[in-house]
Amino acid sequence: MGFSLFRLARFLQSIFVPTASVITFSCLLVFFFVLYQPTPGPGSIQKLGWQSWDVVELYTGQSSGKTSEALGETSTGHGASSVPEGVDWWNVTTDSDTEDVASLPLDVWDPLMQHDTGLSEIHITECLVDPIFVPSVAADICYPKSTKEDDAHKGKWVRVERNLKEQLSMKSLNVYYRRTRRHDIPLVTELRVLPDKETPSPFSSSWVKVAYPISPAGERRYLWYKLEKTWREMTEAERKKDLVTEIDVLFGSDQPLYGFDKVENAPYDGAGRAEVVWLTYRKGIKPPPHAPPLHFSRDGRFKIMQVADLHYSVNMGSCRDTIISPCTASDNLTNTLLGRMLDIEKPDLVVFTGDQLNGQTTSWDERSVLAKFAKAVTERSIPWAAVFGNHDDEDGMTREAQVKYMQGLPFSLVQRGPKDIHGVGNYVLKVKSADPSKTHLLTLYFLDSGAYYKGVLDWMGIFHATEYDYLRQDQIDWFLDESRTIDAIERPFTPDGAKDLGSIWERQAAGQVLPGSRRLAKPNALMFFHIPLQESNSAADVNPATGQPLDVGQHDLEASGAAKKQDGFFHKGLLQAFESDHLAGGQATEVKVVANGHSHITDNCRRVKGVWMCFGGGGSYSGYGKIGFDRRFRIYDISEYGETIRTYKRTESDDIVDDMILVGRGAPPPYEGVA
Repeated sequence: MGFSLFRLARFLQSIFVPTASVITFSCLLVFFFVLYQPTPGPGSIQKLGWQSWDVVELYTGQSSGKTSEALGETSTGHGASSVPEGVDWWNVTTDSDTEDVASLPLDVWDPLMQHDTGLSEIHITECLVDPIFVPSVAADICYPKSTKEDDAHKGKWVRVERNLKEQLSMKSLNVYYRRTRRHDIPLVTELRVLPDKETPSPFSSSWVKVAYPISPAGERRYLWYKLEKTWREMTEAERKKDLVTEIDVLFGSDQPLYGFDKVENAPYDGAGRAEVVWLTYRKGIKPPPHAPPLHFSRDGRFKIMQVADLHYSVNMGSCRDTIISPCTASDNLTNTLLGRMLDIEKPDLVVFTGDQLNGQTTSWDERSVLAKFAKAVTERSIPWAAVFGNHDDEDGMTREAQVKYMQGLPFSLVQRGPKDIHGVGNYVLKVKSADPSKTHLLTLYFLDSGAYYKGVLDWMGIFHATEYDYLRQDQIDWFLDESRTIDAIERPFTPDGAKDLGSIWERQAAGQVLPGSRRLAKPNALMFFHIPLQESNSAADVNPATGQPLDVGQHDLEASGAAKKQDGFFHKGLLQAFESDHLAGGQATEVKVVANGHSHITDNCRRVKGVWMCFGGGGSYSGYGKIGFDRRFRIYDISEYGETIRTYKRTESDDIVDDMILVGRGAPPPYEGVA
């Protein structure tokens, strides 16, 4: 017995030290990683210099999170008291029109951010691999050398995320710069690109030559920049006019992003299929002009021009299916045509209904294409909106990123829409009355119909689409939810001319239906998306007055562009959103017209169960067409404060085709069948 106890004691003694070590180590781990929560001291709050600036919100022209109300489109019909007497309510600016530049980070490249801080140094680095593919090692391998002292005085190196060699090599050639808020550092005021051994003229000691050539190929060219004055030494006018605040790169010969200018000589002139490469810059702050809130004219008119399927590329485009000869630079030719149509029609809103970009490898630098596709519209200060088509994101840039760039263009009304449903760009715009009541008179729905639902990979791993995408169930739910938020108004609308209709609204809200032609109902609505519904090929309603089908325009010149799969958007969405909840109001749908693109040589309007399904027809020489089928743009001319919707197409020959009234006085009788 004693011998057994002795052996047990020796055993316990032998395991005591390792057991105690394991338990102690475990306790330490629990303490440091679970229990211990260090409290930051005051030093973390009092960081100085560029390190103290964190990203608050990246500038995108108009924040993708803004709702229509944030853009001055409240649906209450009130608020006119804040408008000065004699001033139109849509011409009043708000505090939201300005950007807090002090919150912008210094060490992030984004040409959409409106910096007022200058650049203190510029460098060019060639790297074996594009840093965008290996960000974890890019700072060590590709970034210019620096010290903590230089970072503190001049700012950290920032890479312009545009590879000048993108179309020429697997290597990368990037511009880098430092940005600083210090007032005692000389800042960049001029940029020059010059051949080797040439110097800027007139030359001074303020000019600095970047050691590495900026040319991605061909003749060796170098970047020069001028460091002449510090922030403190500049006048306010010089800071706005001379201070270089951002650098970008443009591929192709078209215009740069809004607010940017090209450096006089290109780093690369292009050769063969390789496009010319430009260095661009912005001086001072040049935020894009905001679009005013959409509104009817004082006599109750509002005109929309639909622009379908531009199919623009990085280059100037290749003409397709046209009798124009010679036909070159089809993108520019289309811009000229679009400009002429805009000058004739003078629309209040332009809607791009998808495939602004050609995709198919010709839009490989989407930023350069996005900078030019709306040029004809923005130059005329016309508000515009857009939806995506199936080709827009084929070459790599996501729809999320494209929305930000579109929001950074002048007079853009594009919105990202909710992130928890399918697609990018599901949003609503409201058109108000011109009188002080700001009554909501027309609703415009925009949806993302997607790109491709199904496809196959070939032996090289390249995706080939086999079926087009479709509107999903969560988009149906979103549309119905949005429709339910639209308040009924007294229709037809009569301009107030004073402040409001006073207590009449309270009486109507009780649920009564006005006698005669006046009634409570939601405003009429139009809906825009790219890929058509299957119902656009369904049997048309018959006009009881004539016995003829309500189908006007050309169709069946090409295969159907509708998706083969669907979640029932037409029956579960469009036919379930009524303009009135009152039984006496009938079963008229809220959405009267659905406008599609996608099918370039289809331009008919067909009424199906009370809803007009209309195609825009191709408007671009860069997209496919058909000899004898002129390029065209569909117009929606809305009058009588939203009650009457007229449509027609204006062709490249200046002909007006298929002029007809869809809704309102002079339209075919309303649909009275079973939805």
